[in-house]
Amino acid sequence: MSGPIRLITEPQQGFSFSRRAFVLGGSMAGLGAILAARMTYLSVYENDKYRLLAESNRVNLTLIPPRRGWLVDRHGAPIANNRTDFRVDIIPDRLEDKGRVLAQLSQLLKLTAEDVARIEDDLKGASGFQPVAVAENLDWERFAAVSVRLPELPGVAPTRGFARSYPAGAAVGHLVGYVGTATAEQFKATKDTLLLTPGFKLGKDGLEKMLEDQLRGKAGAKRVEVTARGKLVRELATRPDEPGQTVRLTVDAGLQEFTARRLGNESGSCTVFDVLTGDILAMVSMPSYDPNAFSDGISRSEWKMLSQDDHLPLMNKTLQGLYPPGSTFKPATALAILGAGIDPRRTVNCNGGYTLGNRRFGCLGRHGPMTMHTAIARSCNTYFYTLGREIGIEPIAAAARKLGFGAEFDLPLPSQRYGTIPDTAWKMRRYKQDWTQADTLNASIGQGYVLVSPFQLALSAARLASGRALLPALIAGKRPQAPHLAFPDEHLAIVRGGMDEVVNGRGTAGASKLQLDGIRMGGKTGTAQVRRIMDRNRGQGGDWKYRDHGLFVCFAPVDNPRYAASVVIEHGMGGARAAAPVAKDVLTWLFDKQKALDSLAAFERAWGGDIRTRMAAKEAAFRASNGLAPIAPSATPGASATPTLAPSPAATPAPAPTATPSPSPSPGIPA
Repeated sequence: MSGPIRLITEPQQGFSFSRRAFVLGGSMAGLGAILAARMTYLSVYENDKYRLLAESNRVNLTLIPPRRGWLVDRHGAPIANNRTDFRVDIIPDRLEDKGRVLAQLSQLLKLTAEDVARIEDDLKGASGFQPVAVAENLDWERFAAVSVRLPELPGVAPTRGFARSYPAGAAVGHLVGYVGTATAEQFKATKDTLLLTPGFKLGKDGLEKMLEDQLRGKAGAKRVEVTARGKLVRELATRPDEPGQTVRLTVDAGLQEFTARRLGNESGSCTVFDVLTGDILAMVSMPSYDPNAFSDGISRSEWKMLSQDDHLPLMNKTLQGLYPPGSTFKPATALAILGAGIDPRRTVNCNGGYTLGNRRFGCLGRHGPMTMHTAIARSCNTYFYTLGREIGIEPIAAAARKLGFGAEFDLPLPSQRYGTIPDTAWKMRRYKQDWTQADTLNASIGQGYVLVSPFQLALSAARLASGRALLPALIAGKRPQAPHLAFPDEHLAIVRGGMDEVVNGRGTAGASKLQLDGIRMGGKTGTAQVRRIMDRNRGQGGDWKYRDHGLFVCFAPVDNPRYAASVVIEHGMGGARAAAPVAKDVLTWLFDKQKALDSLAAFERAWGGDIRTRMAAKEAAFRASNGLAPIAPSATPGASATPTLAPSPAATPAPAPTATPSPSPSPGIPA
């Protein structure tokens, strides 16, 4: 039997319906209030944000690479400037019939298969208005050939921009460095979209790298209106770029180029100082590379030729090369001897060498009685062996450091090496061995553990000539006068007198006497041993790489020094033979340019032309020996284009090879 039936009356049914309607209506009203509040928040409080997003969706920016600031010499002459650059890009959004357009561009611009493959890969990863580089550094003929056919080449955009130019070429390679495109690692580190902009390059080495913040300007921008699909609607306003700063160097561009040319086919370096200020007037390392070629992008064959060259054109020998200074170190030893209270008139008899125990340390010859003056002039090892052993290594090391050896200096250049000025603590720290008297004998004549850079040699000559603790400078500007060296003036005068005798008396560099009325050059020759003497040539012949280095330090005029310099010729077999003649001509240029240039002209005729001519001949020979086709003659933008006007001051590849290996400690040899 079923239970009682529940009946719902009409009033109860009406009350139940009204309650549901109330709940439903309240929910809808609440939801409406939430939507209204959200819409109010988005339209009022988030208005700027979404207005900006809408604008960025409508307007796209194309960055315009900024022009780099110029590097100019002490007189305002350009060392690194900008030239007009013709390039061709493709705008992916405008490109039609890609295959036909690329085929036509390949014919007009003489693109290689590798070039076409690279462009196709770039187009796959590009979109919209972002340009894809096709070719740059074009000559006018190829640029014009594309420009007149634009109706047939939809999406192709010929552009006139700016590229880096180095008027002196290889003469300034190691000084200024070069520019190049940013690497993927550099972009990941900064996320700066300018690094991806076609035509933009940044400093890769030398001053270009170290002064990047000053030389890089501010990018410009071109605004274009596009549809939601990225289709171009119209071009809007363009914001011009702001050029980088112009940086004035202490270098004399004329002297820099002359010095590079005068080094000829040698592997070596030359540095010149103004001894009144510490300004670096020239800093040359040869052979070098042409920064124009590196900035434009060198070929695999050219890179192979440079990297395999035993003269190390990719290495800045001035700052990175380390050599035993040989007898160019003797002025430092002489100052230490004088500081120890030894009378410079004291005589030491030279019988051809010095005997320590059962070991013989040789000299250049049998000089007989030697004073400090004659020992410096004739580079008598025996004199310095004897008195160097008497005073010990500590005073010698201290005097050398005062002259600038063993130190690193604040210069806007990378990879500076400071060498070794050894003492007892250094040897114990490095080799866990006690210092020996043989070590002192070697160090007293600049051999053994002593290693210095050509730059330090030039600075030591400048400090000795001026009597001041000069600090080297490469960026022009006013600086306070350097303090006096911690040597008595009379001691400096004695050493300078001996160096005067080296060139102008019965010394080792008499053949390099300046042929200038009333101007004398003081100097010191040196020979640095490359390896232990193991054959009859004794470093003075045989294979080039086993010959001794030739070194020379100098200053002029002797009676009132103004300039100082060092010259190092790798495997030159002697300072008097190889280095002093170069220094003579370099200093002659500072006093009589025409006389120096006349002398250089005769040398270059014998060498086969100037630097550019010899480099071109060398590359041609390398390509021929490796079975490569000769380079077709073409108009080189860097050589033919007219440089752009300098911006006003207000507006404005693989790591280098290691330096010359450090030789093992060895007995001294004559200078």
